[in-house]
Amino acid sequence: MDTEDPAGAAPADTVTHRPQRRLRRRRRLTRLAAAGVSALLLASAPWAWTKVAAHGHVHPEATAPAVDVVIVLGTGVAPDRHQPGERLAGRLQTAAALVRAGRAHVVLVSGDGNGASGDEPAVMTSYLAGLGVDPRRVVADPFGLDTYDTCARARQVYGVTRALIVTQSYHLSRAVTLCRHLGVDVDGVPARCAGCPPTLLAGKAVRDYLASPKAAWDAARRRPPAVPSPENPGVRDALRGT
Repeated sequence: MDTEDPAGAAPADTVTHRPQRRLRRRRRLTRLAAAGVSALLLASAPWAWTKVAAHGHVHPEATAPAVDVVIVLGTGVAPDRHQPGERLAGRLQTAAALVRAGRAHVVLVSGDGNGASGDEPAVMTSYLAGLGVDPRRVVADPFGLDTYDTCARARQVYGVTRALIVTQSYHLSRAVTLCRHLGVDVDGVPARCAGCPPTLLAGKAVRDYLASPKAAWDAARRRPPAVPSPENPGVRDALRGT
């Protein structure tokens, strides 16, 4: 006569298959984790490229190398449309300090002359004059519509081959990398940003991370600037007058 199983006991085959199911589940989770890590590494490759390429080319304001030109990247203008926003003011204050210290002679202000917040280069030029920078030392590019265009136009339109570039630290590696890739031997200087809250800077850092793939794609295909322009002797003429 067959012996009855104890009440509630699981069938033998179920007990045998339980470890196998757990093993399969662990393997699936391991594969998913590996896929996630691979996707993250792939997505981070352009950002890593900017960091590696800029390594050794970023200096504090006080020890920046002496060059002829400092490029200032444009960004938002204040609501009154006549003054720079906090980040832009910090960039311009840093550039003015570099000029006063003799680490640069001419400032190329590059931004969107028809920006949503206002005419960035015009506001930048006016603010630099208020900081004591001779207007004859300031050259405005109204078609620096993004970082890539600023770098490309600095080289192709204004003939800049060596420069400092000033922007906030979260943006600096991308700016340095793009300019160097486009033939401008630049070193970056982190801009001041005394009134910028940490939350703003963190958000901008995330935005810059997300902008890295486009930067890498633009660099790989060597896209032309959005606005074509003939050669402009403004920087050369300003240097002659210094």
